[in-house]
This record gives sequence, C-alpha cells and structure tokens, in this order.
Amino acid sequence: MNTPLPKHYSCRSLTQQPLAATTTRRRTPVQCTTKFFADPRGASTLQDYHFDDPINDNIFKGYFASEYEEKLEKIRDLVKSKEDEDDLMENMIFVDTIQRLGVAGHYQKEIETIMQKHYLKLGDVDFCGFHSSLHQVSLSFRLLRQRGYHVSADVFINFKGQDGKFRDELKQDVWGLLELFETTHLSFEGENILNEAQHFSSQLLHIYLAANYTSSNVVKMRFRHPFHKSIARLNFQRDVIGNDKWITTLTQLSEMDFLWGKYVHRDELQQLSMWWKDLGLTRELKLARNEPSKWYTWSMAMLIDDISLSSQRLHLSKSIAFIYLIDDIFDLYGTIDELTVFTKAVQKWDYDAMNTLPDYMKLCYKALLDTTNEIGWTICEKHGYNPINSLKQTWASLCDAFLMEAKWFASEDLPNANEYLANGKVSSGAHVVLVHLFFLLGHNATNLDDISNLISSVAAILRLWDDLGTAEDEHQNGSDGSYIQCYMNDRPEVSYQQTREHVADMIEREWKRLNKECFNLNNHSIRPIQEASLNLARMVPLMYSYDDNQRLPVLAEYINLMLLSPAK
Repeated sequence: MNTPLPKHYSCRSLTQQPLAATTTRRRTPVQCTTKFFADPRGASTLQDYHFDDPINDNIFKGYFASEYEEKLEKIRDLVKSKEDEDDLMENMIFVDTIQRLGVAGHYQKEIETIMQKHYLKLGDVDFCGFHSSLHQVSLSFRLLRQRGYHVSADVFINFKGQDGKFRDELKQDVWGLLELFETTHLSFEGENILNEAQHFSSQLLHIYLAANYTSSNVVKMRFRHPFHKSIARLNFQRDVIGNDKWITTLTQLSEMDFLWGKYVHRDELQQLSMWWKDLGLTRELKLARNEPSKWYTWSMAMLIDDISLSSQRLHLSKSIAFIYLIDDIFDLYGTIDELTVFTKAVQKWDYDAMNTLPDYMKLCYKALLDTTNEIGWTICEKHGYNPINSLKQTWASLCDAFLMEAKWFASEDLPNANEYLANGKVSSGAHVVLVHLFFLLGHNATNLDDISNLISSVAAILRLWDDLGTAEDEHQNGSDGSYIQCYMNDRPEVSYQQTREHVADMIEREWKRLNKECFNLNNHSIRPIQEASLNLARMVPLMYSYDDNQRLPVLAEYINLMLLSPAK
C-alpha cells in the first residue's frame, strides 16, 4: 500500500472551487498563486476581476482577452511540437492532462494527429509488449478508444494469471489500478474482462481510501468522478500529472479559460433571462417552474467545450425552457380533455389552432411556435435548409408522451415497466433537445437516423436517473409515477432496494450502449453531437441528485459558482 503516485499538480483557484460530489462536500478552496499578468488597474490574478464593474469589464475584454489569445497560441505551438516527439507515453500523459484541464477543445486537430501517430506506431505490435505497465496499457487504451480507435479489451488478459484472475502483484500498483478503473467506464456490452477489471480495481481502491492512503485525495477525486463520465471543465479540483516543462503553462491557460467561459456564460444567461421575462408566461402560469439558470445549465454543459457556440446555447436553452413549461402544464394545470386539445394543436402546428385552446394555454402555444420557427429560420440562414418539419415532430412526440402519462396517472392504471420506459424515454425530452441541437450544429438531415440509438441511450439514462431519485420538484405533488413503481407492480416479490439496484444496473447497461454508439459514430462527421450527447448524459446525475428536502444543493452551488457569483 506504499506505492507512491506519480508527481501530480493541483491548481484550485478561488474561482475554481471543487464541484461538490453527490456524496461528499468539499468546501475549502486552495488558491493557485500563479500570476498571469499585471494590468494598469492592479488586477494581477483572475481573482481580482469583478464583472459587475463596467471599467473592469472593459479591461477584461481588452487586455485580458489579448493575453488569453496569446496563451492559447503558445499552447498550440506546444501541442504541435508533441506531434514530432517519439516518447509515446509522455505524449499520452500530455494528452490526458490537457483533457483533464478542460482545454482540449481548442486543440482537437492537433490532439488527433498525436493519437493517430500513437495508434499507427502500435501497428501489429503486441499492445502489452509495447507498453509495459498496467498504467500505460490502461491509459493508452482509454485515450484511443474515446477517439474511436479499435483496441480490443483482450489486451488486459496479459495482466491475468493462470487461474484466470488478475495477478496479485497488481494489488500494490495503485496508480495502475486507478487508471484501469477509469478505463472500464468506456466498456461495451459483452466485454466481460472489463467488468471483471472494474470489480477488481474498485474493491482495492475502496480499501486504499478507507485506509487513508497516501495521496488519497487524488485517488478519491478520480474514483468518484471518472474522467469519461465527467465534464472536465466542471470538475474543478484538477489534480493532474505532468512535466515541469509544460504543466505550469497548461494550468495557467486552464484558469484563464475558466474565467473567459464564465464571462461568456453569464452574458448568455442574462440574455436568456431577459427573453424569458419578456415572454411573460409565468404571469399566467404561476405554478410553472421559473428557472432560466437551470435550463441554461443543460445547454451550457452540453456545448461547454466550444465557447464560440453562443447562438446554439441560447436557442437550445429556449427549447429546454418549453420542455419544462409544457411538462408543468400537463402535470399541474390541464384536464385530460384540455391536454388532448393541446396535443392536437401541437401536431397541427398552426397558429389558427390557438382558438381551440383554453386561455391559459394560448400564450404558451404561440410562444412555442414562434420560438421553434425562429430556430428553424436561423438554421436555414446559416446552413441552407430549414429543419422545421423534424423540429415540430419532436414536440408532437413529446406531447403525445406527456398525454399518455397523464392518462395513466389519472386512471391510476400504470403500464408495465417496459411500456413505461419506452414512453418515458420520449417524455424525458432528450429527443427534443438532441434533434434541435443536431441541426443547430449544422449536421445534415440525412445523418439524423444515425443518432437514433445514441438518443435512446441518453434518454434512458435521463429517465432512469430521474425516477431513481423518486423525488418531486418544489411544486410537484408526487403523482408522476416512476419506472421503480411500475417494475415493483410487475414483480411484487422484489424489494424496493432490489429494484433500485436493478435500475442502477440498467443505467450502467445504457452507458455501455452509449459508449458503443459513440465509438461507431467516430467514423462519421458528427462528432460534435456525439460529444454533446455524452455531456448531456454526464450532467444527469448532477441534475437529479436530490437531497432529503427534494432540493438540488449541489446543482445550486454549481450554478452560483459558474453563473451568478462575481469573479473575485
């Protein structure tokens, strides 16, 4: 248990407090003392900037922005220099570090060149003959698989003994075990060796953490937040491994990138909040949720790796707002007859259909059509085609699913678990979100069918996580039903705890399917929607980790940190 971890660095600024885990709350930030520049007004570090001061705002957009661009180019030169280096393991550590610091989005082409060179060098050479340690094999496997390169999970057979079990000497290799554990989160269905590897590594890491093992903070962070199931820019406690020649420069850029992102995201949230306020929908629908910051957080997280996608984030946030609003109309306001009329109106997608609606629905209906038609025209102007038929079909399908649920719950005649989940994946809204985003990102309609399985897995993860919480939002009355309730109705002999374990297994299975779909889609020109879909799935636990009071304290803390509090 005394195996030292490689040298690691931790850069945690006051603006980058660690995002609290769902099981542990970390509250003590550690200041990164690196100074980036000195401006005429004495703001020598990131913490000295206050966005609410117009003068400081002008300084930020001027002096700081130029410094930021210079830093981006300096790192670009560094990344390009890695393309010609022969130390493949050093390059793998560099790629892993730049990803963990959340700045890889700036250098996708350069990183792809490094990874392609690494893969070609492996060639027909035995993978484990090329890399000697568990850490090296696991890291290379993870980085290659996440970019769509084929490496068989059978490479880990080399770490098993004649008894078919992982060798005893691996139990002392904490760093190797940690990297092996991270790797298992990219597994596909049927890869039993990675299932065994996850069980083997997680058991040992639990033991080391319980024993307060040296460098356990690094182990704990990565164990609780595996890289593949986390969003790097939101994982603010960044313990990274690196070479002294480049680690300082990378951590500096990471902090500057965080502040630049916060500046842009706060401005976008202000625009969204103003749009929502001007619609005036909550004046008529007082029980409906009024949470622009939460709606924006979904789109921000999905597109967080490309700060230039402001228009896409704003349009997507507007669509998400209507998913929540229409959900509240179905849950809190409408009778079955009224909801049926509303659903038919959405299917018609005709302003004249407003005349058939109750007064409280009319404004919502008009705003839905206005907003979605505007999104369609925006896409048409930018990409040359109007996807309005596909967009309005997603809303019709969503309302159909909401109406089906309303009928089930009104009659108290719940369906079986499979029927509930099939409908629940649609009512999750994931299809609406990802189809809108698919077109906002400029993808061609001919590729829309390619992401159907991807959407299905993300929707299942979202629906099952939501139902696993069995919690209501502030104004809900608990009449929504859940997969858990339907499953237990189907199997009276199964306990509540067994059902929860079953749902957790289902979520893991959907993640494996999602991994496989993303791996397959790496061969297409639709990687942006693939990464956004992964980010949507990664955000789900944060969005549905309710406390005992049916609140989301972790999400609230995060929104305050990222979007509401001034930088200081």
